[in-house]
Amino acid sequence: MKDLSRTELAALLRRMPKAELHMHVEGSLEPELIFRLAERNGVALPYASVEALRAAYAFTDLQSFLDIYYAGASVLLKEADFFELAWAYFERAAADNVVHAEIFFDPQTHTARGVPIGDVIQGLAHACRRAHAELRIGAKLILCFLRHLPEEDALATLEAALPWREHFIGVGLDSSERGHPPEKFARVFARARELGLHVVAHAGEEGPPEYIASALDVLQVERIDHGVRCLEDPALVQRLAARRVPLTVCPLSNVKLCVYPTLAQHRLPELLAAGLCVTVNSDDPAYFGGYVNQNFVELFEALPQLGVAQAKQLAANSFEAAFVDAATKAGWRQQLDEVFAAAAA
Repeated sequence: MKDLSRTELAALLRRMPKAELHMHVEGSLEPELIFRLAERNGVALPYASVEALRAAYAFTDLQSFLDIYYAGASVLLKEADFFELAWAYFERAAADNVVHAEIFFDPQTHTARGVPIGDVIQGLAHACRRAHAELRIGAKLILCFLRHLPEEDALATLEAALPWREHFIGVGLDSSERGHPPEKFARVFARARELGLHVVAHAGEEGPPEYIASALDVLQVERIDHGVRCLEDPALVQRLAARRVPLTVCPLSNVKLCVYPTLAQHRLPELLAAGLCVTVNSDDPAYFGGYVNQNFVELFEALPQLGVAQAKQLAANSFEAAFVDAATKAGWRQQLDEVFAAAAA
């Protein structure tokens, strides 16, 4: 393929089809929508304006982010709110040429405030159906458990969600990682597997590589969300590479939450070079500075060793890691080949 300028490469990154596999829908709640829903639902916010809220997005670690994240979610009270939240994300995803999105949601964040779990799921599912029909995005939901809460709460949440089982394809594990190892949730993940649900878990973001191994061994997860700290354990890296266990990496999030000081110091090139199935995702885009294309563009700007080959590999990895059938993946890969062939002409 011909050499591309950095401007041409950025355009290719934006244009190429991609799947997003690590995006918390509550984390796509933009300040403007927070204030609009707060007014509609009569919720008082501890911020005077959109600008004041944005100014508070200076996080020192995962917990300092979560404090604001949960405050923002307080405006989500009705089924229509959840629809509006997810639809706003899907419109941005379509503009970023996302062909498939598997989005996380945290029902415990809402049921703890008295919001019925059915309202949460049905509002999000409505947006997924509309995204598929109108935007041609394959849209799926993954129900996440909050790891700072007891496993009994997670078990109760899963059982409460079962009347709407048709609307979600899997379960995940998120929130505060340190001090809450994956094995804390062994029973609820075993129950999810019995139900035929896909299983994923956050591990190796702030937590040690041992949490990644525990997620694989105890929870038997199919994907690791984040997972960047696997590089501290060469044997674990070899294991992840041999099994093609996907890592859903979130570059801008990693910098915003101080996992890496700068994007230029991000170790994604090393993950790719080790043969790992790495994908690029936005995590909590309203809080961390950008949706998936912004993550791609800024990452490639900061790391000039990343080029056309790595761009195509990352997009192909996102298709490989998606929870869809082989024929659908083959169709996406054909689209990807066509975009890169056009860029090479």
